[in-house]
Amino acid sequence: SSLKKFDEIKKANQAAAKKLVEDQLSSSSEDDDEDAEVKQGKILDKTFTIYTSQTDGDASELERTRQYMNEAFQSGAMTCLICIASVKRNQAVWSCCGCFCIFHLVCIQKWAKDSLFLVSSPLTDDDFGKKDYPWPCPKCRFEYKRSETPSRYYCYCGKVENPTVDPWLVPHSCGQICEREFKPSCGHKCLLLCHPGPCPPCPKMVTTTCHCKKAKPVPRRCSAKEWSCRLPCGRTLLCGQHACENPCHAGDCQPCPRVSKQRCICGRQTAERLCASPQWKCDQVCGKCLPCGNHTCEQVCHAGPCGDCPRSGKRSCPCGKTKFTLPCTEDVPTCGDSCDKVLECGIHKCSQRCHRGPCEICRQEVEKQCRCGKHTKRMPCHKPYLCETKCTKIRDCQKHQCRRKCCSGNCPPCDQVCGRTLGCRNHKCPSGCHRGSCNPCPETVSVKCNCGKTVIKVPCGRERTIKPPKCKQLCSRPPTCHHSTQEKHYCHFGRCPPCRQACQKTLTCGHLCPVSCHDEALVKQTGFHQSAGPWEQPSEPAFIQTALPCPPCEVPIPVECLGQHEVSPLPCHSAQPYSCKRFCGRLLDCQNHTCMKECHHVTKLNSSADGKKAGPECSQCEEECTKPRPAGCPHRCALPCHPGDCPSCLQMLKTKCHCKLSVLYIECLKLTCADLKEKELLISCKNQCPKELPCGHRCKEICHSGSCPLNCSQKVKLRCLCKRLKKEVQCSKIQEGKVSLECDALCKEMKRKAYEMKEAEAKAALEEEKRRQQAELEAFENRLKGRRKNKRKKDEVEVEQSSWQKYKNLIMLPVFGVAVVMV
Repeated sequence: SSLKKFDEIKKANQAAAKKLVEDQLSSSSEDDDEDAEVKQGKILDKTFTIYTSQTDGDASELERTRQYMNEAFQSGAMTCLICIASVKRNQAVWSCCGCFCIFHLVCIQKWAKDSLFLVSSPLTDDDFGKKDYPWPCPKCRFEYKRSETPSRYYCYCGKVENPTVDPWLVPHSCGQICEREFKPSCGHKCLLLCHPGPCPPCPKMVTTTCHCKKAKPVPRRCSAKEWSCRLPCGRTLLCGQHACENPCHAGDCQPCPRVSKQRCICGRQTAERLCASPQWKCDQVCGKCLPCGNHTCEQVCHAGPCGDCPRSGKRSCPCGKTKFTLPCTEDVPTCGDSCDKVLECGIHKCSQRCHRGPCEICRQEVEKQCRCGKHTKRMPCHKPYLCETKCTKIRDCQKHQCRRKCCSGNCPPCDQVCGRTLGCRNHKCPSGCHRGSCNPCPETVSVKCNCGKTVIKVPCGRERTIKPPKCKQLCSRPPTCHHSTQEKHYCHFGRCPPCRQACQKTLTCGHLCPVSCHDEALVKQTGFHQSAGPWEQPSEPAFIQTALPCPPCEVPIPVECLGQHEVSPLPCHSAQPYSCKRFCGRLLDCQNHTCMKECHHVTKLNSSADGKKAGPECSQCEEECTKPRPAGCPHRCALPCHPGDCPSCLQMLKTKCHCKLSVLYIECLKLTCADLKEKELLISCKNQCPKELPCGHRCKEICHSGSCPLNCSQKVKLRCLCKRLKKEVQCSKIQEGKVSLECDALCKEMKRKAYEMKEAEAKAALEEEKRRQQAELEAFENRLKGRRKNKRKKDEVEVEQSSWQKYKNLIMLPVFGVAVVMV
């Protein structure tokens, strides 16, 4: 259970940390530093670089797009009108292509779903799904198809899905070139980086002529390629008589404005009329005699022949059952049959005989059912039957009853006003009573700075949560401290920031106070309230605004220390003699040591006394004499610390001689005063040096210092390499390599004979090894010839000795004898 609680707390902490990071990355977070404005300016310049390069730096056409981009950066300016909440950098959004308003992706998906449901809910099951009903944008009511309902989060230009959050790009932008087609389409594409709002006018240069095609083609911006040369148009008007006198214009020419006398269609009357409408009708009846010769034309002013007499040919009786061929001067008689025309009720037929004029109303009594179908009654067919029962069905608003008498079931829409409070919490819905969510509040509210000179428009309802705009006007409030003017700072709400100017009040010492103004300092108020118990929460400390006194003067004043060692700058309020904490350092009477007391005041006995001499306040020397002794004297001075030179040392010095074998006692004064030669004799024991030379012989010199001489005079025997010849020479010459003893011819002959004997022995040994191996091979072959295993005998191989083995002793003994004799 404890592990489970730990995991829950860990998840909660991770969620809180993630939310904190999202809040820091959100577009609604306000950055009051000037660095943020510089950064925003760099991003906008980077977005507009390609466009301004085409317009030679002219950015006048980018003001509308710049406004949308500033809103994307400004705190709270981007607001979802559906949920009335800020749109953050890391949230998925959707932008309307009609009004370019930005909504949360989740909000617009829910809006589209609810709108489609409300439109399709009155349909029957047979009609549902047969028609693709659209859903509108919450702001501009631009209609989208069901298939255009957004399901994924794209950047403004629609190239990148789920664009990453980059602090150096416009929020929700991919950073690539927009490349959307301009509206109206001109064949070019937008050159800005992916951006909110509409694309600016096309900046490309094209060569085009004027509307009337009379002027020469000139290069112009593609967005303003249609232009007028201001010359008369000259095109023939629709009247065919006059030419257009208006300046060069786009589209069709206006109707001809001139007035002329024109006849009507029948040609009887003439009137002054606009040249653009030459055909007109007068109000006279034609009156021409028809071809029958009995009647006249009853048409009003017409062109062409009047046509045949309408009473000629075959004519039907009033009921239409019988046809007659009569002269046009005679009327068609009734046939005498029943009329049988369907009456206005649509059920019964006329029962009268064939007659002229309209039929009478239906007077038959029938069993009629009321409109709602709950009651029946016998009554004339032409009268409608409505009962008094009121409909109890709920209208399409799903709130109010129909309450209409004898309702047929197709209840009319609710005629009451919705009246629900909108998401802005300021207005009520003015629409008729309806289902689902109300449309967003269309109102906008002005949010002003404190001085009222900087105003931003925000959706209604956001004025309570959005921060006021940053005003660039200087604060005009009067100062509240003793200064005549306050520091310059921008317009703000609340109290002005603390005055940072120097106080400059005159202190008691005559200097001016250099610290910041302290007329309105916040001081923590210490209360004496004691809590009633551990359950009572401690109250937050209260701060009161009060004027603080000026601090002590800190102007540096040069002051000398008590012992006159240094001059240090001290604050004006504490400028007085002080101890520098060093040793006094004045020379004591012994003339060897100085005063070791901490820096102190010294009384001068007379005005001419040296400033470095000790005074009565200094310490007295109690040290031993520490003056340097003569070189080589290890004894101290027997006197206490004193001025002048020390007396001569009379003690005996115990030391060893140069050879370290004898101990000598020498007077310290003689040893320290002697020169090098005298010291060499004093320390010598006068015996032979016991040291051994590198050659191995003993040094012949008397006890001396340093290393022994290398010229050994001892006689030694020198031999040749074969040790046969020898000679006595001086040892030093052998060490120096000046003498050597070479072998003679006899030595070389003996070496040669010895070498030949070694070669003969090696050759004899090799032959003996070969014979032994041959004998072993023959013995092995004999064992393989089929002898019986039980009667096998050891093969005895008798090896014959060589001549060298037989006679070597006889040869070698005389040779060695001769060699010994010669040595």
